[in-house]
Amino acid sequence: MTEILKKKRLSDQVYRYRLSAPRIDKKHKAGQFIILRPVIDSERIPLTISNSDGDAGWIEIIFQVVGRTTMILSTLNEGDNILDLAGPLGNPAAIEKFGKCVCIGGGVGVAPLYPIICALKSAGNDIVSIIGARSKNLVILENEIKKASHRIFVATDDGSKGRPGFVSDVFKQLIAAGEKFDAAFVIGPVMMMKVTTGLTIAAGIKSYASLNPIMIDGTGMCGGCRVTVFNKTKFACLDGPEFDADGIDWNELIKRLNSYRMFESEARKKYKCKLGNV
Repeated sequence: MTEILKKKRLSDQVYRYRLSAPRIDKKHKAGQFIILRPVIDSERIPLTISNSDGDAGWIEIIFQVVGRTTMILSTLNEGDNILDLAGPLGNPAAIEKFGKCVCIGGGVGVAPLYPIICALKSAGNDIVSIIGARSKNLVILENEIKKASHRIFVATDDGSKGRPGFVSDVFKQLIAAGEKFDAAFVIGPVMMMKVTTGLTIAAGIKSYASLNPIMIDGTGMCGGCRVTVFNKTKFACLDGPEFDADGIDWNELIKRLNSYRMFESEARKKYKCKLGNV
């Protein structure tokens, strides 16, 4: 059982929870994740650790309500307990002194990008961050990332905040202006990562993407998180979640994730109906 110490709503369907997890807090590194199960009849879902404090014994997670399990999770409050929590899982991000890094996050992908930005800065890198969302009310962690970066750019699809357009558009503008980067870290929706890493790789930048496919046990036993990287089968939970973006079979990943959309939608509808009948 893991207690929820703090709960904050960041936007319409996005929440930040601070959880009591002293053993995970002491061991985890940027890029690693946890798997949790809110209640006994819910699924196990992976969530990246977005922040922590090695002395206070807590970790933070940020999630968006998408399916049944995240709906259940969002109904819990401060003082409530999460039934199961396992971690830290996965490999840490590739943190070293690259030189000048561009860190690009879209939507809720900004949350797992934040600890990577902090770690890269601590390693002595010059950080340029680009974060984006559909509209200004969906932009998250802007102040935190601004403090951890040397420069920050915000983009919104509808132009309601920062530069109008996608994060990939901002990156193209920087390259067109003569900017040079030694490494790129990209996290967000799969299509956004595919498009954006295509641009960073074309610019000759070593590029990393953090993948979060369907996971069940987080130990490599189930094989549910298979991804193809450089024509080899990898497990995101054991070999990732971060991979060299140049080798990822994005089309296969998109196809696999889309195959679950209908089930996710149906589970959410059934849960809403159940709540309406209570």
